[in-house]
Amino acid sequence: MSSPAVSSVPPEGLRTPPRPLRRLTLELFGIVALKIAALALIWWVVFAPQPKPDASPGAIAQRLAPTVHAPPEAQP
Repeated sequence: MSSPAVSSVPPEGLRTPPRPLRRLTLELFGIVALKIAALALIWWVVFAPQPKPDASPGAIAQRLAPTVHAPPEAQP
């Protein structure tokens, strides 16, 4: 009795591309980098720090001072 021959060569259809984990790692790193860049851009456009208002005592006094109303014109 002879034993069946076993081939160690995989069939062509079952071959995996070389280094699939390296490609997946690079793709995931690219996606994460793009998301971080998009979030930074959104923050910069929408939530960027605005210039600070004038908080000097003179500016506050001017804001809190009563407004001067113009005298009403004579009504017909």
